Amino acid sequence: MPIFANDILQELIARQETLSVGESCTGGGLANEITANAGVSRVFLGSVTTYANSAKEKLLKVPTEILATKGAVSEEVALLMAKNCRELFSSTWSLSTTGIAGPGGGTKEKPVGLVWIGLAGPNTLLAQSFIFANISRLEHRQKTIEQAFEILKQGIHRAV
Repeated sequence: MPIFANDILQELIARQETLSVGESCTGGGLANEITANAGVSRVFLGSVTTYANSAKEKLLKVPTEILATKGAVSEEVALLMAKNCRELFSSTWSLSTTGIAGPGGGTKEKPVGLVWIGLAGPNTLLAQSFIFANISRLEHRQKTIEQAFEILKQGIHRAV
């Protein structure tokens, strides 16, 4: 687990802010890391794991046409997943993850290891991409989770 995850969650508790997550490539791992921390029920409202495009459409209201034109692993989808998850849970903050963990599924434009992480919060809507190449699926998930916590940390510090 990321060392500073508990510190970030404690900061959200102190600020009386809440968190939700919409996951794809992390498959519930981000929510698992969050709920490993004592007292997190005061801040964590819930998560949605939308691995299939149909789940992204139905549960997180990502339009079919965006998935068809931009692909599930894209800035647009990461932004919509974070924004719509925040709305679904009425949380202060929401994180999203969507990526290609491999070993297959990559293309020249979207290689194996590509991940988009979205963050929605007060006056905040952003997505960042990373490429975690030449690592196992498990390592890809862990690096994505660590980076999601880092993005959340940066976002809440900018919002102070």
